[in-house]
Amino acid sequence: MNTTNNSVSLPTMMNAVVCDEFGPVENLLVKSLAVPTPNADEVLIQVHAAGVNFPDSLLVQGLYQMKPERPFIPGNEVAGIIVAVGKNVNHLSVGMRVIGLSMLGGFAQYVTCKMTHVMPLPEAIEFDQAAGLITAHATAHHALVQRAQIQPGETILVTGAAGGTGIAAVQIAKKLGATVIAACSTPEKLDFAVNQGADYTINYTEQNIKEEVNRITHKRGVDVVYECVGGDIFNQCSKSMAWNGRLLVVGFAGGVIPQFPVNLALVKGYSVVGVFWGSFTMHEPKVFQQNMKELFGWLINGNVTVHVDKHYALADTSAALNDLNHRKAKGKLIVIP
Repeated sequence: MNTTNNSVSLPTMMNAVVCDEFGPVENLLVKSLAVPTPNADEVLIQVHAAGVNFPDSLLVQGLYQMKPERPFIPGNEVAGIIVAVGKNVNHLSVGMRVIGLSMLGGFAQYVTCKMTHVMPLPEAIEFDQAAGLITAHATAHHALVQRAQIQPGETILVTGAAGGTGIAAVQIAKKLGATVIAACSTPEKLDFAVNQGADYTINYTEQNIKEEVNRITHKRGVDVVYECVGGDIFNQCSKSMAWNGRLLVVGFAGGVIPQFPVNLALVKGYSVVGVFWGSFTMHEPKVFQQNMKELFGWLINGNVTVHVDKHYALADTSAALNDLNHRKAKGKLIVIP
């Protein structure tokens, strides 16, 4: 390949997971492709770890808001080492340990990232921990700090609280001084959420969320809901809000996008707040970088942790996405190219 300014000798080919057409995640194939060349405002990262996220699965199936041209390489959060930089990149250099938000291309041995979405990685943080921190914890951080503006002493309900972003929300809410109610589908997941800091639990396969919230809060309701499941879970949460509450719409891991009865927001005086972290990073890259620096400090100090449930080889990316789809993960799943 033609190397760019400040690059090392690189192979011309790499292995990558490719989606040729939208469809089941089982259709993904590992192919040999040319190593990409970064443009003037990008860096090339040798990927040591890539995080697995629910939007990756939606992208492959053609169910996400963004529908990339095919073929494409899924995967949007990576950690690794810079091996080449574009001519306009001055604050990053070859050999630097970094995290990168790639949007696409992460499930590969090499990926290009915009320099605005790459940050140096402290030596104290392992690559798999870093890859697991980017999307899940950064989404939760943005949701609770910028969108909900959660305050010490407030009460938050976290749905899907044993998943990667759910556990991140539990940890960050506790760090910010909130009381946390974790809602999960099994006793095992609830125990895991408690071990991560949750104060109360709701098993939503056996218990009614509204009834349990009323019991826990003495009928006051919750100040914030971090909702990433959708369907009937969202509907129950929408009836569990306190006055001036903030219902955060984070995702629809359950597969059903709910229809919100707006009269509830009117009568109960709460806000429905969208959380689209990927769009936030593009509109406010400086705030994104500030958030990540704070998260690095919290991770190093032990205020938050990244629980890596399982590592997968590149050839097993489909299995990783399937495990995530079927809610088998507690914490983060990581692909090691």
